[in-house]
Amino acid sequence: MIYSLLKLVHLLSVIIWIGGMVFTYFFLHPALSSLDKPQRVNLMHIALGRFFRAALVAASLTLVSGLWMIGRVAKQTVQSGGSFQMPLDWTVMAVLGVLMVAIFFHIRFALYKRLDRAVAAGDWDAGGAALASIRPWVGINILLGASIVCFTLLM
Repeated sequence: MIYSLLKLVHLLSVIIWIGGMVFTYFFLHPALSSLDKPQRVNLMHIALGRFFRAALVAASLTLVSGLWMIGRVAKQTVQSGGSFQMPLDWTVMAVLGVLMVAIFFHIRFALYKRLDRAVAAGDWDAGGAALASIRPWVGINILLGASIVCFTLLM
């Protein structure tokens, strides 16, 4: 029962995190191109601020639940006299997942801070540049997340 609950938390967190990135990258950002720079930068600042709060929780839950599930299976295997060796798909998921969290932390705690400062100063050009620096990293995280999903489903 606990493992199923952890798996549910893990999957829902992944859906929120990756789904939010996909929505922002492919739908919200392009839709805002018709707005003036101050409106576009300010709206993205507000939307990303809200999303990053949720994504911080989702990324943390994904990481913790994933590690907890691995630890639980490892403990049960060893307690029953077996030798635990993590499956390849779990290893790939864990390594790429940790990389995704590291990239998210870079986006949230370094790049978004630049956007935050630019918006506070009313410097819309710097805000646009900050948004432009965030976008490729979000694209990388989308690719990593999609790769994890594809790899684990096909293994």
